[in-house]
Amino acid sequence: MCEYEQPLNERMRTFMRLEFLYQQLLYNTEQEADWATRAATTSLLEILAILSRGDVRSDVHKELDRQLDVLERYKSQPAVDVKRLSSLISNLTHTREELRSIGAHFLQPLKDCEFLSSIKHRSAIPGGTCEFDLPEYSHWLRQPFERRQQDMQGWLHILQPVCDAVIEVLWLIRESAQPQERRAINGMYQHNMQRDAHCQMLRVTLPLNSPLFPEISGSQHRFTVRFLEWSAIGSRAVQTGHDVSFHISIC
Repeated sequence: MCEYEQPLNERMRTFMRLEFLYQQLLYNTEQEADWATRAATTSLLEILAILSRGDVRSDVHKELDRQLDVLERYKSQPAVDVKRLSSLISNLTHTREELRSIGAHFLQPLKDCEFLSSIKHRSAIPGGTCEFDLPEYSHWLRQPFERRQQDMQGWLHILQPVCDAVIEVLWLIRESAQPQERRAINGMYQHNMQRDAHCQMLRVTLPLNSPLFPEISGSQHRFTVRFLEWSAIGSRAVQTGHDVSFHISIC
């Protein structure tokens, strides 16, 4: 099955972008090629840019508090797996304490790093991180993989508490809803949500070999899913005229 996700508020957009970049960073950090180290550095700087806008750490903390409150209420529900629930609450509490312990100025070591600042400055220019633009960066990329990885792990350690907390929160949100089968008439499906529903993300599931993909738009109150037919990159995708069966999770 192939899943497509859509955030329904700005907080979820930020969290999902961080998750996307963090996964790239973790993957490329483990690759020995200097091109992978370049890609990891780019992801690192983009994460730094997102975390430097607004108080993302506070937003993550608030979402952890909300999720813990939801889980605590499950304790009184019959037939609940108490052991599993206690484990989830313990993990979330530990994540929240780690997030709290890093303080509001946890990014300062990265912001003060002249090496990263020079790369960030030149990255705004297309091709601006060439060897002749940043000889020190090129020299570092030629260092043994173990040395580059050691430096990268040092930077990663600073970001890890926030990024790991985001991953934990997104996992809980995704697991909060069961997929339901729906039918899009002539390729379109619309849904109005209840006012008291605290929906933050949509997940649309299609068969892996489906020639269609969803275009999702909406907010916390209403959303629309249009299913488009894709043929090739040289032609524009168009909405299918057929009814489409699919699964959706409103998380």
